[in-house]
Amino acid sequence: MSCPSPRPSLAKRVGVGIAAAALLTAIPAYTEIASADSGLTASDGALDEPVSPFTDGHPAVDNLDPDLRRAIRQAAADARRDGVEVLINSGWRSRSHQQHLLDEAVAQDGPEEAGKRVNTPDRSTHVTGKAIDVGPQRADRWLQRNGVAYGLCQVYANEIWHFELTTVPGRPCPPQLPDASAG
Repeated sequence: MSCPSPRPSLAKRVGVGIAAAALLTAIPAYTEIASADSGLTASDGALDEPVSPFTDGHPAVDNLDPDLRRAIRQAAADARRDGVEVLINSGWRSRSHQQHLLDEAVAQDGPEEAGKRVNTPDRSTHVTGKAIDVGPQRADRWLQRNGVAYGLCQVYANEIWHFELTTVPGRPCPPQLPDASAG
């Protein structure tokens, strides 16, 4: 783990807090996007509830890229020592699962808004097993502060829960994209 950076000024902390609160109310959580009557099963990577990164025997975890699975497990073990439980809300997804999420988002918000938070099956790193969505929020924050030590980076500014293995452990993360429509 790395040492925490100096604490930002009060004005900056308040501004970031307000922006984060607005973002969290504007962007639906993964569980709000997926519907219970979707017909998706565990073999599609669908999760009825969050799972531990140490779970074996579930395609959402088993089909993750081995390096990503190793990194999130190491990070989760260290987070646990800090009193933070890291759970996977979504990991690997089948193409049909990803398409279902996109279709639901388009129906709910239209194609432009949906494209900011749900990629097509051809562009989604969940489909390739190279992305995870984590929670609860305390775990998201822990990974934002410490994930770089494992090579885990928050990819999209509007998705505090979405992490990918995008750097060598300890090296800086690449700049975040504003949302899933960029890049």
